[in-house]
Amino acid sequence: MDIDALETVESVKEKNALEAAAIRRLNGAVAISVALLATFMAICKVKDDNIVQAMQQAQAHMIDNWGFYQARNIRQEIAESNVIQLQAVKSGMVASADTQTIDAMIAQQQQQAKSQEEKKAALKQQAEDAEKAYNDLNFVDDQFDLSDALLAIAVALMAITALTELWWLFFLALVPTFFGVLMGLSGLLGWSIHPDGLVKLLS
Repeated sequence: MDIDALETVESVKEKNALEAAAIRRLNGAVAISVALLATFMAICKVKDDNIVQAMQQAQAHMIDNWGFYQARNIRQEIAESNVIQLQAVKSGMVASADTQTIDAMIAQQQQQAKSQEEKKAALKQQAEDAEKAYNDLNFVDDQFDLSDALLAIAVALMAITALTELWWLFFLALVPTFFGVLMGLSGLLGWSIHPDGLVKLLS
């Protein structure tokens, strides 16, 4: 049986056209994916920067409040020490008008100690609230960090896909894409998805 050269040429042309169309589809899928990922990463970056600023503010409040707490604690201890000293002075005195002055001083120092204790408790609560806010924000920051890393890997795989023109590599790139988008959405929408083991490994 004779081989029709014209038919063979047409077959090769058709095959080449199909391959070219497949490559165009792959490149189009890669281009659209990279554009969408870049947009999503930009949105997450803006939110993450705001989170980091809020973390810095919360940390500053926490440090300030614990500092004020320690100062109040020292003032309370000084006032309590003064009360003890004044009581010792009073116990060695003969009853006189001077004991009334000592009593007034003791009452003043006791009030001072009580006031410092109350203010100290309020500062402790504020410091603990700031610490909790910091930890909550750090949780979200970790989500954005993981999202950023995973999406960077996905974009790198997409770039290699465009060079090699391999569909299987494109589908491989969709794995970090999925998890990167998931972590980004978790940060944006307040979902409590947080791979602790991976975060500890990277921290």
